[in-house]
Amino acid sequence: MSKAKTLVVLIPAFPANEEEKNWLPTQQLFLRWIKKIFPDINIIVLSFVYPDRISEYQWEGLKVFSFNGMKFRKFRRVLFWRKIWNQLKQINKEQKITGILSFWCGECALIGSYFGKRYSIDHRVVICGQDARKKNKLVKLIRPAANELIALSDFLADEFYRNHHIRPAHMVPNGIDISMFSSSVETRDIDVIGVGSLSILKQYDLFVDIVAELKQKKPTIKAALCGDGEDRERIKRIIKDLSLDDTIDMPGMLVPTEAIRMMQRAKIFLHPSSYEGFSSACLEALYAGTNVISFTKPMHHDIQNWHVVETKEEMIKKASELLQRNHLSDDKIIVYSVEDSVKKLMQLFDKNIQEVT
Repeated sequence: MSKAKTLVVLIPAFPANEEEKNWLPTQQLFLRWIKKIFPDINIIVLSFVYPDRISEYQWEGLKVFSFNGMKFRKFRRVLFWRKIWNQLKQINKEQKITGILSFWCGECALIGSYFGKRYSIDHRVVICGQDARKKNKLVKLIRPAANELIALSDFLADEFYRNHHIRPAHMVPNGIDISMFSSSVETRDIDVIGVGSLSILKQYDLFVDIVAELKQKKPTIKAALCGDGEDRERIKRIIKDLSLDDTIDMPGMLVPTEAIRMMQRAKIFLHPSSYEGFSSACLEALYAGTNVISFTKPMHHDIQNWHVVETKEEMIKKASELLQRNHLSDDKIIVYSVEDSVKKLMQLFDKNIQEVT
């Protein structure tokens, strides 16, 4: 992007203001760092569904257009797509778009891919998670070329290929921002922590069951489950039924820096999700000096202090083993930095950007 420098980002949802730090924090971080490393690039965001208003506004110096896509159901969806297409045409007329970046291989990629082909603009789509699954029928309409596709992990690249018979040509894993971490030494007074969206897919009821099992061997165990979502009330009932109210703290949804501070107090990060692209929370937990246990393995290679298990029983066994160690490793593990990930991403639009090794 060394000549004209306008990058348009297509995304399903985006913060309505700068206070909404929990709306897609990973994508917020990526855009914040693109702006920081490449200040000459003009970034314009088109948010399809949220905020739930049709508007133009500023977010941290970036221009954002929101389209309130929930208003356009069924047959009106074509009208919605036309609105976004027309907005892209207007931006291209005024500023000459040099790159389009779509998050998720879904509706955003559908518009981005066809607009890119129509106007000879480089388009890339980041496969983030559920969009790699077989149930994503939009892939057949998008018909993406392998070179358009960016996977966040080996797991997602393999999953997308298995389900859609196209192997993403690029991989750009999530990275962490070490400036978000406190430099002070925290007391490890939380034995087990979970951080994330409390949705049914994330299986945090298993988190509660595992803590209950661990408490039988360690009656003084302290746990924290940070987050909010559709499954919160059911999880609270399970905690009450198992008499774990004094064992598991549920502080609700925390802004990213607060969640990281909690991780820095924890010994073990439990991630019971049944399906995961590449959890940013797990990467943050590793740099917080917390051991991670999950059912999903994002990369083909092993990652230090990240323990992958297959069953609930194995997760209980591994957590119990780690808690019994006289010295549990609390090394700060940086797997990928957001700076390197952003440079690698932007190099796909401009080969003149210095390579990241």
